[in-house]
This record gives sequence, C-alpha cells and structure tokens, in this order.
Amino acid sequence: MIHFYQLNGYNIVLDVNSGAVHVLDDLSYQLVSALGEGRDQLAEECPQELITRFGPAYGADKVTDAYRELYELYQADLLYSADGYEKFAGMMTSAPIKAMCLHIAHDCNLRCGYCFAAQGDFGHGRKLMPVEIGKKAIDFLIEHSKGRRNLEVDFFGGEPLMNFQAVKEVVRYARSLEQEHHKNFRFTITTNGLLLDDDSIDFINREMHNVVLSIDGRREVNDRLRYTPNGKGSYDVIVPKFKKLVEQRGDKEYYVRGTFTKYNLDFSNDIEHLYNEGFDQISVEPVIADSKIPYALTPADLPRIYDEYDALAQKMIRRKKAGKCYNFFHFMIDLDQGPCAIKRLRGCGCGNEYVAVTPEGDIYPCHQFVGFEDWKMGSLIDGTFDTKRKEMFAKANVYTKSTCKTCWAKFYCSGGCNANNNEFTGDILKPYQLSCDLEKKRLECAIMIKAAMADSETA
Repeated sequence: MIHFYQLNGYNIVLDVNSGAVHVLDDLSYQLVSALGEGRDQLAEECPQELITRFGPAYGADKVTDAYRELYELYQADLLYSADGYEKFAGMMTSAPIKAMCLHIAHDCNLRCGYCFAAQGDFGHGRKLMPVEIGKKAIDFLIEHSKGRRNLEVDFFGGEPLMNFQAVKEVVRYARSLEQEHHKNFRFTITTNGLLLDDDSIDFINREMHNVVLSIDGRREVNDRLRYTPNGKGSYDVIVPKFKKLVEQRGDKEYYVRGTFTKYNLDFSNDIEHLYNEGFDQISVEPVIADSKIPYALTPADLPRIYDEYDALAQKMIRRKKAGKCYNFFHFMIDLDQGPCAIKRLRGCGCGNEYVAVTPEGDIYPCHQFVGFEDWKMGSLIDGTFDTKRKEMFAKANVYTKSTCKTCWAKFYCSGGCNANNNEFTGDILKPYQLSCDLEKKRLECAIMIKAAMADSETA
C-alpha cells in the first residue's frame, strides 16, 4: 500500500507497510501516480504504456531510468512492500495494566463550554476522591501491572488542584511502595492553573514526570469558552502562573494543551501566540462535539482547517530554518523508528493497558468513558474487574476495524480514539470519519515538514 500527495512543492510517496518516505522528482512522482496501487503489475522492464505516455515530455531514456529506480525500491521492500503486520493482529491478547487515569476530582472551578466531562462532574455530581480510594487505586495498579516496572498515573479531573492534598498523599503512598514491589511511578497532572501557587508549583515540578497546562491560546479565544462559574475569563489569571511553573521546571516535560473550535479556525495564530508567550511544547486539538452545537467542527469546515494546518506547517518550517521553533504535538512524528508494532496496531491501550478510576472507585476503560455506566469495568470497593471486556479492548486493532484496514494512515493513528468512535458511531470498531480526516491531514503536514528540513540540510 502506498499514499502519494503533493504539498508545499514536494512530491511525497509514503510506503505504508515499510514506513519509508520518498521525496520524488516530477517524473518519478508521475510514474507512481500512473501505477497507483499497482504492486502486482510491477515488472522488471518499464511498461511500454509508461514510455508512450511520458516519453514525449521527458524522453524514453529518462522514463526507463526513473522506472528502474522505482523498481529497485520495490525490490528493496521500500515501495509497494508487503504487509508484515496483519499476521500479528490475531496475537493481540490482554496485557498487564501499565497506566491509570486517576479522577482525583469530579469538580472544577471552570465551566468550559466544550467540556466533555459535563463541566467537571461527568454527569454524576460533584465530588472529590477520598485518599483511601486513591491508595486502593495504586494497589490495584501494582497488582494488575504484574511484571511491568514503569507505571504511569495521571491525576485528572475536573480540576485536580481542588483536591491537592489527596494528590500529595497518593504520590507519597505510591513512592513508599516502589522499592518493595520493584516499581517506578511516573506521575502526570492536568490543570487549568487557577489554583497554582508556590507550593503546588514546587510539588508538581518535583514529583510530576509531565504536566499538562490547559489554555486555548489568545485571550479572546481562551476566555470565550474557558470561563469561571461567574462568567469571568481565565486567561489573565493562569498565564502568569503557567509561565512561573515552566520557568522553574527546567528540562522536565510539560505541554500547554488547547482546543480549537469553529470560533477560531485560525488556530495557528493561537499556537504562535502561545509560543510568543514563552511556551515551546504545544498541543491545540480539534474539539469533538455534536455537530448541532454552534462551536462544533463539521465536514464543511475541513477545507478551512486543512488550509490552517498547511499555514502552521509553513510557519514551523520558517522557524526551524531560523534555528528556533516549538514542538507541536500533532506534527511530532518519528520516521526512523516510530512506535512498536503493538502500539501501531492498537494505539493507546484503552481498556487493556490503561484504565480510569473515579472518586467512587469505579473502573472504566479510559477517562472519556467515565460516566457511561454501560462501560463500567469494575470497582475497587468490591474488587470486581471485567477481564472479558479487557480482552475485547485488547483485540481492537486496525485489522478488526474494517475502514482502518485499508487506510494509509492506520499505523500512525492506530485506529483512532475508541471513546470517540463509540460516542459518534456507536461502535469502538467504527472510526469517527471527521477525526480520521483531520488526522490524515496532520500526518501529511508532519511528513512534509520532515522532507523540508531534510532538504534544507542538504541544500
């Protein structure tokens, strides 16, 4: 399987199964375009029809030479390569749990208009996680991680800092068990920043492997949908606090995470704004919402969004060539090694390697399934855990999702978000088309940026 496209003056061909990326001259690209998915039609000698078609413009010798180079790539399994992954799909089995989203607070001091968590309480009333539930969650993760050493816990909400003392105590408890159980905990916290102070900044920068700082970009964009219960915007309060945290964080990981909606389809300007404010690790992601909601993205918005991703890619190339740029989460791609085969096939590990725990101790496949009672997998209180459902998620991969199986982007998106698939198509195995379209565009831009930077290095 191949995918070929033209962007920013580059003729790009992705060999899907090998992961090889080729930047071709015009003649070679036209030959690939003419061959299409013609793996079975490739012969050692250049087909006469290609010579007849392209010879008048380029000359017969150049056509045969270009074809020969393509054929050599084919022989080297770098073009039209065979699928070496599908044979592993049937081997996908239940794995030890390695990561947990700990819903330390089902309450929030913001009322963000697009919040998937019903402004923080996930539709089940505002509550904070008791420390004892947090400790039980750590015990559960240790037990079900089996031989895994490195474990991840994400403190999530709502707003985790509304239950900050519990965060501290759960971290302390987990650390006390590391040596005994041969585990290494890596903590992450996601915060809207309103409650950040010197104490929480110091603790986060000391104990958290990563921190996610929620902000949508420019003041007018952020404050339109990220506001307090009394309707006041959050931008002016959080930006100084985020800057202080990042300045004191050193080289530890962090990123600012925003959402773009129909209201700011010029979101590349929000990304540039965040960088100019001092943040160089940035994620601004498309809102996922019912199309009837005014701010929701719809297929009609795709041309404008595609243009904006192209504009963002151009801005990043200019900055990279100037010697300083930011990392944009959706354009970060490793073409040399990339993720392991298992992650390519089934993605984030939702419901299998990763679970979420609520303040009541209920267990769900991930944070976006929380509140949907039909997806509850068990409880820390009564010790139940649905291993059959865990096995079901383990088997969900790009070869059990029919539309993914024939998609060129499958090894990069790994079948999309199971929770979004379920919400918008009613089936975790049926990808949400709008998300697919956006992901494919981002991948094209990410690959093109790599091509442009490689080109500049050899210029």
